[in-house]
Amino acid sequence: MTEHRGPHTSPGYWLHHAALVWRQACEAGLGDTTYPQFNVLSAVSLVTVAEGAAPTQQQVADFARMDRMMTSKLVRTLEERGLLTRAADPDDARRQRLALTTAGREVLRACIAAARRADEEIFGTGPDVEPLRDRLRAVAERKVVSGEG
Repeated sequence: MTEHRGPHTSPGYWLHHAALVWRQACEAGLGDTTYPQFNVLSAVSLVTVAEGAAPTQQQVADFARMDRMMTSKLVRTLEERGLLTRAADPDDARRQRLALTTAGREVLRACIAAARRADEEIFGTGPDVEPLRDRLRAVAERKVVSGEG
């Protein structure tokens, strides 16, 4: 008897669909902020902490794993909403440095809370969450994952 190997047998298929379910749960709590906007706000915050200075728009795009044009559009929208500022780099006017405004930090905090609620709703809060997170992180960072954790 031949084993059927349709897409439903692929871990990638289920990862994609699980991500869609998680994103839907997350977006339900984001209010006026889209998930891509949340991604950019998070990237600005995290890169600022890591670098100790306002990141360039390209650093944010790279960190958020978004293309340059999409990042530029999102930054423009977030700037219009008063959630971040964009200023020319003092050393190179072609580069844009990004910083969260007070309102941007407040929106980011609310979005993080919504994402945590989505995590709890979808993944639970028990002891299985940490190994799952570590395995997904390894996949996202393209590390080879071997054996059981």
